[in-house]
Amino acid sequence: MDTLTQIVLGACVGVAVLGRRPGKNWGPRRAAIAGGLLGTLPDLDILVPANDAVDAFVSHRGFSHSLVIQAAVTPLIGEGMVRFIAALRQQRVLTYAAVYLCLATHALLDGMTVYGTKLLWPLSIEPFAVGSIFIIDILYTLPLLVATVWALCLRHWTPRMGMIVALALVLSSAYQVWCFTAQRIVAARAGDFLARSGIVTERMLAIPTPFNSYFWRVMALQEDRYLNIYLPVFGGPEQITVYDHPRNLALAGCLGDSRAFARLEWFSRGYFRLDRRDDEIIFSDLRMGMTPNYVFRYAVARLQDNVWRTAPPYRLGGPRGGWDDVDWLLANLAHEPAKRPAEINAWIRTADLSGVSGEKTIVAGCQFSPTTG
Repeated sequence: MDTLTQIVLGACVGVAVLGRRPGKNWGPRRAAIAGGLLGTLPDLDILVPANDAVDAFVSHRGFSHSLVIQAAVTPLIGEGMVRFIAALRQQRVLTYAAVYLCLATHALLDGMTVYGTKLLWPLSIEPFAVGSIFIIDILYTLPLLVATVWALCLRHWTPRMGMIVALALVLSSAYQVWCFTAQRIVAARAGDFLARSGIVTERMLAIPTPFNSYFWRVMALQEDRYLNIYLPVFGGPEQITVYDHPRNLALAGCLGDSRAFARLEWFSRGYFRLDRRDDEIIFSDLRMGMTPNYVFRYAVARLQDNVWRTAPPYRLGGPRGGWDDVDWLLANLAHEPAKRPAEINAWIRTADLSGVSGEKTIVAGCQFSPTTG
């Protein structure tokens, strides 16, 4: 999730556990500050040097987000707080609990997004990713933000403060339950829709569209194509729009044993596409961003002397969307189905779904020469 959300979540957890502890210069304000700092601590892994842009991408949310490692470092951080903060010297158990809960809730919240979080590293390196909440969702953050601001204004604990923090944590947790339930509903609706259309897919993934949890994108992979299916949580078939895109998987044959491609393919869980742009092959992770402006896009090979060669991968920048997407999103949230301008050329009628081929394209004359990738 975004940094602000992690700060206010940590702050509320800190206040809930330590906010009422008596002591000079200690109270909700100090507990919120301590919790907010602890809540952002796992993201300091971005400061760890990486071999290249791909390693930086796939290694984030690793050891620092592991519930195992967080349990191991809790006594170190907790003991440091107990020794240096006089008001906590008689509250060792609660301080340890606050430290672990602030760290663990950060990791668990990240696990609800689609990026993936290695919650059990090093016991397992598989990222845990539910994908039921967008990385920025004001409805989740707002109750926690209100409670945090309230706590920062108070030097001493009050029963009302306790009620507000508890309510914020309950509301935010309830919203997570709603997001998870909405994801299940949308996935079931999309599955039924594809079955009625005679489409058999390899896998599907439902992801909320930006900044909300009501209008969703379901990606359905079918051989060398993927379908973007947009639909609200509730509504009929008339609310569904579908866009057909190529994955260009044959380009993978030009990548040989590219380490960068292998790592990206594993991390994306198969939700990727390849494109040729001028003299480069581009890998795009389909899970994050909106077609064609995906957030994580990497150049993984370069054409030199008519031969594809791996090279140090680098991340591509680009636009994230425009006002056309805002108008499109608002229209669909209002149950007024609209075609997405950025994908208009890929729109297909639902009646034509079963007639679109998903077979791989052929890349002629693809030679491969390994260098440093």
